[in-house]
Amino acid sequence: MPSTTSAPGAASGTSGSPAALRSANQARVVGLLREGAATWSQADLARAAGLAPATVSTIVRDLAEHGLVDVEPGRGRRGAVVRLAPAAGAVLGIDVGHRHVSVAVGDLRGEVVRELRRPIVGGEDHRQVLALVRAMTTELEADAPGAPPLRAAALGLPAPVAHDVVDSDVIFPGWHGVDARAAAEAALDVPVVVENDANLGALAEHLQGAAQGTGSSVFIKTSSGVGAGIVIGGEVFHGAGGTAGEIGHLTLDEQGPVCRCGKRGCLEALTSVLFVQQQVAGQIPEAPAAADVDEVVAAAREGNVAARRALEEAGMQLGRGMASLVNLLNPELISVGGDMARAGELLLEPARLGLRRYALDSVAATPVVAGRLGSRASVMGAVLLAARGTEVGLP
Repeated sequence: MPSTTSAPGAASGTSGSPAALRSANQARVVGLLREGAATWSQADLARAAGLAPATVSTIVRDLAEHGLVDVEPGRGRRGAVVRLAPAAGAVLGIDVGHRHVSVAVGDLRGEVVRELRRPIVGGEDHRQVLALVRAMTTELEADAPGAPPLRAAALGLPAPVAHDVVDSDVIFPGWHGVDARAAAEAALDVPVVVENDANLGALAEHLQGAAQGTGSSVFIKTSSGVGAGIVIGGEVFHGAGGTAGEIGHLTLDEQGPVCRCGKRGCLEALTSVLFVQQQVAGQIPEAPAAADVDEVVAAAREGNVAARRALEEAGMQLGRGMASLVNLLNPELISVGGDMARAGELLLEPARLGLRRYALDSVAATPVVAGRLGSRASVMGAVLLAARGTEVGLP
């Protein structure tokens, strides 16, 4: 994950020189403004940054002169209230799913200020999807004339992403082998970072959702596919090639149904939306054709036995997958998002049972909760990632 601020040794000038020291001090103050409280007094900034009040006053004055911070009078010169200025710039977060595209504009603190969500058929070529993203971005910009220009974007994709390339021709065929970063930068004309959608959900839940305050957590996104984002030591864990967290293709039953990856009995094949739809086919009178998730959940809550059993089975298998994660990683918490999470306790309680059944006793009580951010988790994570990767400083 891109660092929030430049390291002191990376500042312009020789490390330890006055110029490098000024740049490092400025980066420290900007980092607090971006990821700490929304507003700070100069006195609090000085204490938190470990800098002399006069040094912070100079930094704030210089940042304000360049339009990077807003300053409101307070008690005395150093009691002034300081916040990162909206005019400092904006970022774009993009979440591309198998059936939707979400685009959000955020500020440089990673807060979403405007967003759109559009359905797609699925299977579209990446050029079609990026054209839709461009059109949605233009619409968002038109809704806020005079808003600061976009400085960066983050693109989330529901597939393994290694070095900006989707590494699967079956999981996300319209993007397979494409340099997603280069294609997105050409479409949007801003720097883009590419990330797996579950990793983005994990980042958002860690910073703003159910996993706030934890040092390690796992976010499991279960929709048409199943994937996990892993946070260790407060940072998203990517693995050697960037594809850590692909738990959807853990083999649970070698004689089980064929997964879209071509193997049998994967966690995804036993817990995804498609699995549940297949289990209830023709057994929900209100939806005699293929029932969607909300129809299955509604039927289960009204006592439909087939719907309840399908969700229980999916939950139990999800718990088996969770057991592998907690045995290996011992996270403080697991949060669950994606379309299937709309089933709430109908899915989560069987998942906890499966976790207790298959995990070691020492980790079997790992909390399993619904993500707080719902369907917005990945696009919110994209905004946060884009904001974190955007340099904020004096020219």
